[in-house]
Amino acid sequence: MVPSYKHALIVGAGVGLSASLARLLTSKGLRVSLAARTADDLAGLCSETGATAHGCDATSASDVAALFRALEDDALDVVVYNPSARERGPFVDIDADGVKHALMVTAYGGFLVAQEAAKRMEPAGHGAILFTGASASVKGCAQSASFAMGKFALRGLAQSLARELHPKGIHIGHFVIDGGIRNPARPERIDPSDNPDSMLHPDAIAGAYWDLLRQDRSAWTWEVELRPWVERF
Repeated sequence: MVPSYKHALIVGAGVGLSASLARLLTSKGLRVSLAARTADDLAGLCSETGATAHGCDATSASDVAALFRALEDDALDVVVYNPSARERGPFVDIDADGVKHALMVTAYGGFLVAQEAAKRMEPAGHGAILFTGASASVKGCAQSASFAMGKFALRGLAQSLARELHPKGIHIGHFVIDGGIRNPARPERIDPSDNPDSMLHPDAIAGAYWDLLRQDRSAWTWEVELRPWVERF
């Protein structure tokens, strides 16, 4: 059976992948709610898509709980967690407080959002919780320990939730984005005339999210890995 969805919440919304998801989901007939630390930054996207914006610090349990309470009148059945943060630099030099912040945003916030979503989806036996991962979910790189720690943790959360919640009718999806995502502030790293599509197009990634949501529950997947054609394994 292919599920039907009505209301999506995108946490960590911005101008890149989140905007592509908002446009696609609204075009498919879903109501879309957006959450970010600064809701005013989403005014243009809301005007374009008809989405509503909500201020929320994903690392704050009280903020996350308040966000879900505010949306209870129109039950959420898709929740997407996009935020991440990192503290770059040589391991012996990176700031411990910066690392703590990166872990809170990338992993702990994912836990808070998923827990509030699952509390509401379990009684209905229906829903989907999607997590945006990265290359760092499966391979740690030099001078990026904090990012790898956070993304490994997020992947572990997704894998555990898939095993616990799939039998309860809640589809868990984790997306390993292995490469840079194009957005208005981040053009192609390589001359497009030499290597066109060297970065992932956010609309194409959004399409993969939608494909997962449309899977028949007899053949659900919990993880999808996406990379541009020039990216090395």
